[in-house]
Amino acid sequence: MGLATEVRPGDNCAVLIFVKVASDKHLSAEVYHSRVQDWLYGVRTSAPEKNIQKSIHDEPITEAERLRLVYLMITKPKNEGGAGITAKKGEWENVEAIFPLHDHNFNKAWIKEWTQKYFLDIRDLSVIRDRFGEKIAFYFAFLQSYLMFLCFPAIFGFSCWVLFGNYSPFYAVVNCLWCTIFVEYWKKQEIDLAFQWGVSGINKIQHARPEFKHEGEVKDPITLEPIKTYSPFKRLSRQLLQIPFALLAAILLGTLICTCFSIEIFISEVYSGPLKSILVFLPTVILTVVMPTLTTLLTGFANRLTDLENYETQSAHESSLIQKIFVLNFITSYMPIFLTAFVYVPFAGVLVPYLDIFQLTVRPFAENEKQMTAPKTGFEINPNRLKKQVIYFTVTAQIVNLALEVIVPTLKRRVMRKIKEVKASSASKRGSNSAVAQPNHKVNDLPEEHEFLTRVRAEAELDTYDVTDDLREMVVQFGYLSLFSVVWPLTSVSFFINNWVELRSDALKITMENQRPIPWRADSIGPWLESLGFLTWLGSLTSAAIVYLFYGDDAPETSPGGEARNLKGWALLLTIIMSEHIFLLSRWIVRYALSKIDSPGLQRQRTERYAIRRQYLDEALGQAEADRFAGGGIATGEKMDRRSLEGENHREMSEKEQFEGENFPWMVVLLLALMEDLLTMVQKKRDRSPSAATAPRRRGFGNASRLLRRPSRWDGVLLLGGRRARVWLKRRENKAVNLE
Repeated sequence: MGLATEVRPGDNCAVLIFVKVASDKHLSAEVYHSRVQDWLYGVRTSAPEKNIQKSIHDEPITEAERLRLVYLMITKPKNEGGAGITAKKGEWENVEAIFPLHDHNFNKAWIKEWTQKYFLDIRDLSVIRDRFGEKIAFYFAFLQSYLMFLCFPAIFGFSCWVLFGNYSPFYAVVNCLWCTIFVEYWKKQEIDLAFQWGVSGINKIQHARPEFKHEGEVKDPITLEPIKTYSPFKRLSRQLLQIPFALLAAILLGTLICTCFSIEIFISEVYSGPLKSILVFLPTVILTVVMPTLTTLLTGFANRLTDLENYETQSAHESSLIQKIFVLNFITSYMPIFLTAFVYVPFAGVLVPYLDIFQLTVRPFAENEKQMTAPKTGFEINPNRLKKQVIYFTVTAQIVNLALEVIVPTLKRRVMRKIKEVKASSASKRGSNSAVAQPNHKVNDLPEEHEFLTRVRAEAELDTYDVTDDLREMVVQFGYLSLFSVVWPLTSVSFFINNWVELRSDALKITMENQRPIPWRADSIGPWLESLGFLTWLGSLTSAAIVYLFYGDDAPETSPGGEARNLKGWALLLTIIMSEHIFLLSRWIVRYALSKIDSPGLQRQRTERYAIRRQYLDEALGQAEADRFAGGGIATGEKMDRRSLEGENHREMSEKEQFEGENFPWMVVLLLALMEDLLTMVQKKRDRSPSAATAPRRRGFGNASRLLRRPSRWDGVLLLGGRRARVWLKRRENKAVNLE
């Protein structure tokens, strides 16, 4: 396999197996084979240098490339040249994890450098790519672009909040336009970065899933290699199970959220007995306890359903799972606000009297029935409920998530480390058998290895980092901005501050709180891009509906008693339809405008293509002729025609030689005959002599008619007109017909 190993004892009766490539020569060969594969699949525009050492010297091996290839050498199947070790699966179920080691010197310098910067640049993203792989680099590039784009809505939102207040139609229009511009810009930026980093189309190179269960094998008609197959109809039938899964998740999560929502409204706005200020937190406690459990069960069900779909590749499996996870997050994140905006406000006066069924939650504390009875008429809507909910999800929840991601894992790790030290110390003093289970590494390790092994044992206990979790968090946050920021225009201000901290906390999380991730390659943020587009479209609808419901003098927030306005269904529907059409039109305009803007990645692509064509010209025609035909630079090189690819001898053939023999294309002969008759007719038309006027008209063309008798020799019809025809006529007069 070309791998060298060393074994050392770990904690909890575990064994640490250190793996590295046996020699630099073997590593260079693996890197070269990987780059050749990229070229064969179209990821690279040009083929690597044939000399391996020169190729490696011209394009040095990055840290991410080395770690990724070593990981593949360990995990790839044996028939593909790997060791076939799959952690926690099959015969390797005792292998807990396979992970690269942190470079602590780099991590410290990297974090220190980031603390002195306000924003990242392309150089910082390139460092992330070279160290942690393109997949994580794309996440940081997205977060950086998102942060920079938030500057405008933060300033604009603050201005609108001061000048226009909440539910401003002007803010809603500008915010929807901003969301559209950002999503379309990121699509272009994503493609540009993929070209710059040399991973455009990397999804063509797929990594097989060891769990894939094939039903049969067929031979590839071209390569004659055996291909494992699985019935597409059976997979489709299992993919259709996503529909009942989405309905089941909506019913279970929706029922829980609606129940807690109703209890909270009943206690806060109907109940008037003792302990009201404490009981109002009962729905929050129920959600805190039940929601994680229910979400975990549904996530596990989503994993089982994705496994049942039996995908051949890891990327297809991951994409399918992300779609299901997005459905769960959409329901849990946005349903409470949807209920408040589109159920509570319009229909509270009708529904609240029926909330008496939740008297059970406060009956032990109520003094009489009157304290638990909802008024049959005259119920006053709380006009600030929607705004308070949006503030909670966009400010309080963001702070809580940040604490759960960074602070809580750090405290947990330190507490567990302290508990382990106390247990080891007490067991050693008692001289019990547990002392054998937990050997004293300080005594058993070699002095020169002890510090290193201690650090590795600590890394082995860390959690695995998954960039999908961070992408999910950012997409959900973007949804709040797109869907509900019209309720509270300061939403973007909160997100700007949060994401500035998030950018640095995620770097700390990768380098300190988790094991070093496998540096996988990618050319985009994956299915999350489709989620962004969906949320942008949905935001155009919800923003219009919220403005219709809440803006104006008769809106619940400004009307006496918070009464809902007299809604008209046709007006609401018309508002939503018009908003959607405006969104579609603006998205088309933005896409068209962005398509006209050049970028470094596209320039690099054109440069590489020009270099390939120039190399071909150098080899085929010589350097002097190549300079003449491609002397205009890249722009000229993009417009190479047939003449630039033909030999000089063919271009110097005389007109007589071109018309001789069977080698001349018949459709061009037909064209010349047609043009000759056409010139004759034009000349006769110009001659206004009586003989010309009285001459009978000829139907058809004389010279061409002789050629039309040979239809079996036709390859097509070429229509020449306009400027090209005039150029051809002039060249014909000069006896220098140029056939292209």
